[in-house]
Amino acid sequence: MSAFLFVVPPLTGHINPAVGIAARLAARGHRVAWACADPALVRRLAGPDAVVFRCAGPVPGAEGAVRPPDLRGVEALKFLWEGYLLPLADAMAPGVRAAVAGFRPDVVVADQQAFAGALVAEHLGLPWATSATTSAEFTGAYDGLPKVADWLHRRLAGLRTRIGDPSGTTDPRSSPHLLLIFSTPELIGPQAPSAPHIHYVGPSLAGRPAGPGFPWERLDPGRAKVLVTLGTANADAGGRFLTVCLAALRARADRVQAVIADPARTLPVTPGDKDALILPSVPQLPLLERMDAVVCHAGHNTVCEALWHGVPLVVAPIRDDQPVVAGQVVDSGAGLRVRFGRVTAARLGEALDTVLHDPAHRAAAARIRAAFRTAGGARAAAAHLERMGAESR
Repeated sequence: MSAFLFVVPPLTGHINPAVGIAARLAARGHRVAWACADPALVRRLAGPDAVVFRCAGPVPGAEGAVRPPDLRGVEALKFLWEGYLLPLADAMAPGVRAAVAGFRPDVVVADQQAFAGALVAEHLGLPWATSATTSAEFTGAYDGLPKVADWLHRRLAGLRTRIGDPSGTTDPRSSPHLLLIFSTPELIGPQAPSAPHIHYVGPSLAGRPAGPGFPWERLDPGRAKVLVTLGTANADAGGRFLTVCLAALRARADRVQAVIADPARTLPVTPGDKDALILPSVPQLPLLERMDAVVCHAGHNTVCEALWHGVPLVVAPIRDDQPVVAGQVVDSGAGLRVRFGRVTAARLGEALDTVLHDPAHRAAAARIRAAFRTAGGARAAAAHLERMGAESR
């Protein structure tokens, strides 16, 4: 049996895909542990008995890690790296080294944004795999931005000098040993890279904590149902957009029922409202089984979870990898894109009408659904890691 150390940032969307893989490995008798700056979050998602080595590092919402909500484009990318990802790697490195010393893993499984996992493993001569929780890094996103690509390269080189092997050359976002991408070429498109160590496993879905009870009895079987969500990290930016969505959906209340996740509680809530169920959180995976369309920020997890259920999308990317993922949705035919900061209720309503009633979008979503389910998800990812662990011993 092998030992696997999962190194993850304290971000729900990056931990969730690893949870199902870790559970499968543990069920097959392997030892599993985690290294993270927020052990409580890992245990909430992976279970209270998860073995977690605490690392230092900023968590979302901490002083210095709060991103201005109106930051976009290159400035948002610069903030993400200089304000969060690089400081997180510097801070996590000692904790990752201590986790390796204490747990003695055969394989380090590093999230693509947990650079400390990759660089420490490389420095210590340990085999490491990349858990790619977004496919945006593998689609030539910076091909037309040479200055941005050079800036990122220099920042990573500096980080390697500080916490890794200065003579190393591997990009810590992409392991040369095993790269697990939680998507498939059917969504990514023809630019999806191919190599013997790259495996497209599709979404890795696992059971989630139930949270507060959802009013399932209020879902109307006689109307199409639309989920509106901006994920777990965009509550600061979503007030205006959610208001526009609510207006567009209320204008279609005779034929469409809305379910809106509003963690910041920006929308007015009317008790017993039959047209719009507005809640601070929703059980997204089981809810998607009953949805006819999704409106979202083009976060990779939300997009893949919707398409896993064959649900077409209206995407409104805000920042980071979201514009790239939104482009994948549109290019695949599985949805339409609107402008997050400028869309009107009329324009959003038109996009919704199209994805709900144009069979081409639903057919494209069904095609990706089939590809995702064939790819194997957590089961396939765990099998690849098992082979890597056996070869390393």
